[in-house]
Amino acid sequence: MSESQEFDVEENDELFEHHRIVVDKKQQLLRIDKFLMDRLPNVTRNKLQDAIKSGFVMVNGKAVKPNHKVHPDDVIKIALPEPPRDTEVVPEDIPLNIIYEDDDLLVVNKEAGMVVHPAYQNWTGTLVNALTFHFQNLPTMKDNEGRPGLVHRIDKDTSGLLVIAKSENAMSSLAKQFFDHSIERTYYALVWGEPEPEDGTIDVNLGRSLKDRRVTAAFPEGDFGRHAITHYKTIKQLRYVSLIQCNLETGRTHQIRAHMKHLGHPIFNDATYGGDKILKGTTFSKYKQFVDNCFKTIPRQALHAKSLGFIHPTTKEFIQFDSELPFDFQEVMEKWDNYVKFHD
Repeated sequence: MSESQEFDVEENDELFEHHRIVVDKKQQLLRIDKFLMDRLPNVTRNKLQDAIKSGFVMVNGKAVKPNHKVHPDDVIKIALPEPPRDTEVVPEDIPLNIIYEDDDLLVVNKEAGMVVHPAYQNWTGTLVNALTFHFQNLPTMKDNEGRPGLVHRIDKDTSGLLVIAKSENAMSSLAKQFFDHSIERTYYALVWGEPEPEDGTIDVNLGRSLKDRRVTAAFPEGDFGRHAITHYKTIKQLRYVSLIQCNLETGRTHQIRAHMKHLGHPIFNDATYGGDKILKGTTFSKYKQFVDNCFKTIPRQALHAKSLGFIHPTTKEFIQFDSELPFDFQEVMEKWDNYVKFHD
C-alpha cells in the first residue's frame, strides 16, 4: 500500500473512547497486542501496535507498551483522536477524472487537494465519496471498511494516478501485486538543490517520528521503522531545484517526501518536510520574492504520481497508464527554467 493508517494527533488532543474491555477472571497472562487481536477482529496488528505505542491503549488508566502482559480483571480502554463513527460512506456527486475504465477496474487522475478516503476531519468531499456516488457495489478489502474500491492511496496534496478495483477479483489481484511490490509506480518531484549522485537508490527505514507522530522520519541505522526503498533519477537540473523521477519499491507513508528530506533535498513547497523555505540560492530580496511567487504558483508539495503499471486481473496482460504534469507543476517548472536562463 502506498500509505498506512496513521493516528495523527498531538499529545494534548482530546481522545474519544472506542472500546472498553474488562479482562476475564480466568485470563492467562498474555501480551496485550495478542489479547486485543482476538478481541478486535477488524483491526490489524500493525494498527494495534501503533495505537499502543502512541498511548491510545490504557490498562487500569495507564498507557502501556506492546509487550505488557494482560492480567485477570484488568480494565482496558482504547481511546482514539477521532470520535467513533460507522463506516458508511455518504455518496457525493463529485466529478472524477477517469482516464481508463473496464469491468474490473478504473484509473483515476486525482487532483491535488482531494483526500482519498474519509477520515478524521475529512469525512466528506473525498475520492471515496465520489466513487460511491458514481459506482455501486465496489468491493472492500478485509480490515479496510469504509474504503470501497481502494487498494492504495496518495497524499491529499499529491496529484496523480490511482487504480480502483471494481470487482472482488480485481481487488484481490491488485492488492497482491501491491503486497509483492510488483506494481510499477513512477512519481515526478521538484526538489531543492541538485541530488548527488544524480541517480541513485535510497534504502533507509522509515517510521513515525518519535517527536511528532504526524511526520514520517528516516532511521538510517535500521533500528526502527520499516524497510523502504526509493529509486530516483534526475531528469532536469535547474541549479537551485531539480526535477526528479522516483520509483517506489515499497510503499510507506510519505515515502518519497521523507526519503528526499533525508537525502537533503526536500520536495519544493513541502511544508511538512521543510521544503517551504529557501534551501538553495541567494539572500537577495528579488530572489526571495521570486521563490515566494513560485510557492504561490504551486501551493502544495510539488509531487505527482505520473504513471502506473500492473498486470490486468482478467487479461493477465501488463498495462500501463501515464499522465501529464498538472498545470501548477508545469507553471512552476517554467518559472524556474526562465529564472535560470536569465540569471546565468
